[in-house]
Amino acid sequence: MEDQDLMNGMPVDYWHRLDDGRIQCDLCPRFCRLREGQRGLCFVRGRAGDRMVLTTYGRSSGFCVDPIEKKPLNHFLPGSAVLSFGTAGCNLACKFCQNWDMSKSREMDTLAESASPELVAEMAERLGAQSIAFTYNDPIIFHEYAVDIAKACHRRGIRAVAVSSGYVTAEPRAEFYGHMDAVNIDLKAFSERFYKRLTGSELAPVLDTIRYIHHHTDTWMELTTLLIPGENDSDAEIGAMVEWVLAELGPAVPLHFTAFHPDFRMREHPPTPPETLRRARRIAIDTGVRYAYTGNVHDEAGQSTYCHHCGQRLIGRDWYQLSEWNLDAEGHCSACGTPCAGVFEERPGRWGPRRLPLTPRAFAAP
Repeated sequence: MEDQDLMNGMPVDYWHRLDDGRIQCDLCPRFCRLREGQRGLCFVRGRAGDRMVLTTYGRSSGFCVDPIEKKPLNHFLPGSAVLSFGTAGCNLACKFCQNWDMSKSREMDTLAESASPELVAEMAERLGAQSIAFTYNDPIIFHEYAVDIAKACHRRGIRAVAVSSGYVTAEPRAEFYGHMDAVNIDLKAFSERFYKRLTGSELAPVLDTIRYIHHHTDTWMELTTLLIPGENDSDAEIGAMVEWVLAELGPAVPLHFTAFHPDFRMREHPPTPPETLRRARRIAIDTGVRYAYTGNVHDEAGQSTYCHHCGQRLIGRDWYQLSEWNLDAEGHCSACGTPCAGVFEERPGRWGPRRLPLTPRAFAAP
């Protein structure tokens, strides 16, 4: 039976022909090798005829205006509104996926609404969002669509944010992150064993991506680790990860330690105790990281930003509500003048904790 989505898909780059008649996708380190009519593990890139196509170009699985802190990004335009959206599919196979209904769905890409890059940018502008976030599923797999949306947004003065696992090869990585203003990379653990057993991928390419973004782009970056009891939450593993961050990136890259809740194929696994997150944050700060946060729990102290020089609370946060602001117009501590790393404006945004789901139909021309 002919796959109409593949037949109608948009031709894309980052693939080559193999001697045995298959074509190989070169977008991510999976290097899926496909015969006619086959799709890659991501499900949305596949072979139609003698070419690779993307089935989700121009199709979104959902839109929502969120606080930027929900991505999570604590040092990028704090308090501002971000238009979040995703498509379908994923190039990882995480057993603990928290967005599995979108990322793992085989129907989502056929149910998705049409949304051109220009329409997405117009939506963000009309809603007053300062940025758009590619999230819910990994934007790496809809590379061309994300890049075109970022370009359309930049023409309107709107910034582009990626929430990604960083599982991508060198050439598309350079193009993709060259168009992103900020990124949160999901550093899922700090062991190859965890990556292989629970995500079906590898750690090394993710570390390569993190190094690349930090050293070769102007993209603002923060890192998030979902701590799963008994899997990646030991002092030794957290300590090793923090030491790597300090050695490779320095002390100013923010780290987020977030709580796991039972989901997808790990429903019987216990949730993360709040104390585990606080312990991980203490390890990071005691080791020399300047900005470390807890997430998915109510912890005002662990989610606020402090001056690493004098200890002044610079940005107070109660969930996604900013409760305090002690940065001057240049992003310096109002008490001692020490710069706080990040992308700040003279005043914080006022979006607060609101969540506004919406549909492109409301914005499309009749």
